[in-house]
Amino acid sequence: MVVTIVIINVLIALILLYIARRVWLLRQKLQRLNNKLIAINRSTGAALAGTPNAIYKGQMGIYQLKQRNEPLQIQIQRVRQVLSLLSIGQQAWQRFSFPNTAFIRRQTPRFRK
Repeated sequence: MVVTIVIINVLIALILLYIARRVWLLRQKLQRLNNKLIAINRSTGAALAGTPNAIYKGQMGIYQLKQRNEPLQIQIQRVRQVLSLLSIGQQAWQRFSFPNTAFIRRQTPRFRK
């Protein structure tokens, strides 16, 4: 009876020792992973330290380009309006200057013998 209890206790101790070793190895892996993540965090923090200033400069550049582009957009709009008026004028000129030409073209036969 005592022998069986000792054997059971030894088996329990071996199982717990195995579990303790696995936990210890897992802890080491997690510690290495933590150290790597800290190193990555520091390097990215150092790399991105100047980012807000660069973003601000980019935004200011875009704002300045928009300011310079605004008069050009107005000129383009005016040119488009002038071109559309010229197109309407051309259509009106063709319609009212030569009203019978479309009728004449329809009356002439296509094939002459």
